[in-house]
Amino acid sequence: MSATQAALRGEVSIRRLSKAFTLNDRRLDVLRGLNLDIRSGECLVIVGASGSGKTTLLRILAGLEQADAGEVDIDGRPVAGVGAERAVIFQEPRLLPWLTVLENVTFGLDIRGWSKARARAEARHYIELVGLGDFADAYPRQLSGGMAQRVGIARALTVKPEILLLDEPLGALDAMTKIAMQQELSRIWREEKVTMILVTHDLEEAIYLADRVLVLPKIKSQPPRLIDVNLPRPRERSSADFVALREELLAEFGLH
Repeated sequence: MSATQAALRGEVSIRRLSKAFTLNDRRLDVLRGLNLDIRSGECLVIVGASGSGKTTLLRILAGLEQADAGEVDIDGRPVAGVGAERAVIFQEPRLLPWLTVLENVTFGLDIRGWSKARARAEARHYIELVGLGDFADAYPRQLSGGMAQRVGIARALTVKPEILLLDEPLGALDAMTKIAMQQELSRIWREEKVTMILVTHDLEEAIYLADRVLVLPKIKSQPPRLIDVNLPRPRERSSADFVALREELLAEFGLH
């Protein structure tokens, strides 16, 4: 890999991106002329009211949805459908119930033609990374919600993506498990050095994880807003700067 290619790894360029849906014969603009650059290795968190286009944008980046207009480039190449450089983690981990944790994590490597031994070795590395080394032989029904989501993260990481796309990955977890998983997700992101783009409704989660927060407006005549999160890591939720950023985000939604 050349120095230029290495510098581009996981960079995203979005230009004039628009997407609309039709509901009861009425056009609904979800995204309108969005321009955004996402830096290699950064964590961008997307927030916004319901219907602001958060998940639609993530699905377009994943190649699961096609925009009406505009361009999305990854590492200088146009996005055309799904790609090996991207991995998606949904709110539900969608594990195969008849497979063990190890078999679920190796699944993506198996279909890529990896040898069984090599796939298992790679999978065990990531199972250990997410703290589930003692549960490799467990089945999904034997896992808690947080553990199942860790399996989903391990499965995504085994394919060595440049970009992790996460759609409300912790939304279904209880409060204490969610905090623990936010800490784990932050640690894994730092260790793996991937570009991470995450959708959430949780403003505190956004501040805890993000380098920048993208606020998508529900009223499309208003521009999106990018907020830098210049706080040291690991982040202290009770610090004055953290609380001030949370208040700023709350004000964006008229909640302050």
